[in-house]
Amino acid sequence: MGCGSCGSKNGGLPTGCKDHGSCKSGGCNRLNTHDWLSLLPVSDFSKPYPFIEVSFNHGSRKEFFKASNPLSYEKGDMVTVEGSGGIDIGVVSLTGELVKLQMKKKSVSEKSEEIKRILHTSTETEIARMDEVKKQEKEMMIRSRVISRELNLDMKIAEVEVQADGKKATFFYTAEDRVDFRELIKRFAGDFRIKVEMRQIGIRQEAAKVGGIGSCGRELCCSTWLNDFKSVSTTAARYQNLSINQTKLSGQCGRLKCCLNYELDTYMDALKVFPENADRIKTTVGIAYLQKKDIFRNLMWFSYEKSNTLYPLNIERVIEIIELNKKGVFPDELQAVEIVKKSAPAEKNDFVDVVGQFSLKSLDKSSKKKKKANPPGNKSTNQSPSKEGTNTKPEQQANRPQNNRPNNPNQKGQAPKNQERKEGQANTAKPNERRQGQGNSQPKQAPRQAASDPKKLPPTERKEGTNPPRNPQQKGNRNPKGPRPGGEEKSS
Repeated sequence: MGCGSCGSKNGGLPTGCKDHGSCKSGGCNRLNTHDWLSLLPVSDFSKPYPFIEVSFNHGSRKEFFKASNPLSYEKGDMVTVEGSGGIDIGVVSLTGELVKLQMKKKSVSEKSEEIKRILHTSTETEIARMDEVKKQEKEMMIRSRVISRELNLDMKIAEVEVQADGKKATFFYTAEDRVDFRELIKRFAGDFRIKVEMRQIGIRQEAAKVGGIGSCGRELCCSTWLNDFKSVSTTAARYQNLSINQTKLSGQCGRLKCCLNYELDTYMDALKVFPENADRIKTTVGIAYLQKKDIFRNLMWFSYEKSNTLYPLNIERVIEIIELNKKGVFPDELQAVEIVKKSAPAEKNDFVDVVGQFSLKSLDKSSKKKKKANPPGNKSTNQSPSKEGTNTKPEQQANRPQNNRPNNPNQKGQAPKNQERKEGQANTAKPNERRQGQGNSQPKQAPRQAASDPKKLPPTERKEGTNPPRNPQQKGNRNPKGPRPGGEEKSS
């Protein structure tokens, strides 16, 4: 996170951080250092340490300067220092006793003549001049890369830093071999009208200046806090049982990741328990070769030649087999350990998981049932599908009593309304009349006439319920002969 949205006060320092213009999270400037000795009574205020660490170009470069009055400067103050042939402006990044430790770590002598002095606190005019000069750095870097390509130089310009007074520009570049840039400096001096200094850096320093996000999801260590780059080899990955995959082990710079060395010491201490010279052990089946070591379970995994099966063994069992092999004895089997995978306990949730209770298939089934309940070929609007017409067999329907009158007394007065319908008006009934005809959930059935054919009756005298129960799967197929005496229907 940066302080681009923070407000500004006099002197151009951000006020949102409330730490004298410097973020404690390290987002405002790169390679920020926390003064963990500032609150401890270890410094002698009568004789304060006269050296101060100043950072330039948002923490990209840090140098040590000598101050005549070090107590007048605090972390985050912008100061004007001596430059090469002029002045430069930087931000105080560290003061006090911690500067002594940093100088000792970087092997900087206090008596060195190369250490320059701090002149004074920067003024608003000097800061405004520096802001105008810094705007030219991006254009100069693009133009310098074009010139280096025109001269066919095998080099890459990573960053351009212009001095605060605009009298000098430092070009940081990376190259695998030595580069003859005598002609390049002449082109730079003629185009930019400025004093040119070329400084070669490594691949890791270039990644630190450019910055970025690592595979862990955080900012690169080299661009935030790491300034001491140690050599990293593939043996560090082998000790940690990591696959030798160049794409996974390489960082943004193209070299092996620096974080491979972070846990290497812990692995080395844990591997001291494992026996040495255990690369191969002999059994009556054959020679078993060591594949990997598990420091968390204290297991060693072996496999036979031309076999992909891995056998986990305890450290005690491996030591026992090695002692037997020294005596010329070969065991019959390895006695591998059975590994049981522990399943994580289920978490108790206070809420009800309602996801997945309703699916599209269940909705499709309900819609199919509705279609079957009202087949398009059925013209009787008062009859609703019941269990009698769908799930019962014709033999069961024949044994039913013929006089099935409704038990509900409220349905007695509804039969004459349905009898007054004429031919051709069977489907023109109003919705209210249909609802009245349906009544309760039990469908109304009029008494059947076993002896007479219902088709011979006049349309006005035909009673409801004389039509035979139809199968909902047979859409629009009527039996022209009508139902048999006794209520049975011929199966089509």
